[in-house]
Amino acid sequence: MVNNQLSTTLQAIQDYAVAHHVPIMETQGMGELIELLKDQQPEKILEIGAAIGFSAIKMTEALPTSTVDTVERDDTRYQKALEFIAQSGFGDRIRIYHADALELPLTVLKPEYDAIFIDAAKGQYERFFDKYEALLAKGGIIYCDNMAMHGLSDIPLSEVPRRKRTMIRNLATFKEHMLNDPRYDTELLSSGDGIMICRKK
Repeated sequence: MVNNQLSTTLQAIQDYAVAHHVPIMETQGMGELIELLKDQQPEKILEIGAAIGFSAIKMTEALPTSTVDTVERDDTRYQKALEFIAQSGFGDRIRIYHADALELPLTVLKPEYDAIFIDAAKGQYERFFDKYEALLAKGGIIYCDNMAMHGLSDIPLSEVPRRKRTMIRNLATFKEHMLNDPRYDTELLSSGDGIMICRKK
């Protein structure tokens, strides 16, 4: 019964995402993240950028003993995420906060997370990282999605559409910082749309 309910909910989310042009994780990238999380087995996960709840629900499904706190600033997406999370049956394990992640007080969240997943405004990744790494447990991992930005990160900046150049420049700077940050072991996976894994030493 629960599995049918969950399958129906996940399909409804995917249908809604297509109909309303809401970006949710692609199948390959989601699968890769789930495998990484299964290897890590985090108990407490923080997600920056809930959208309509797809990845939070998928993570909760894959990790039966984990809880997820997730943050979404967009009013409509937040409301849809609330609905979908309730429908999924995981309402007791997923808490969603309606806030701009750059303005949310850290005190409303848990003091330590085993994993933090950043999948929000791409041009702000470094600011999200700098703010929320304070909540990461020692040995914890921060996962950053969309580091490839559909191939835009791999071409000369002059060939990137003007309106996306600042975002791509910020992503490149952030990636360079993390690959050289002695406090973290950082690797970049090419699967999906590029996932960066930063493990706190």
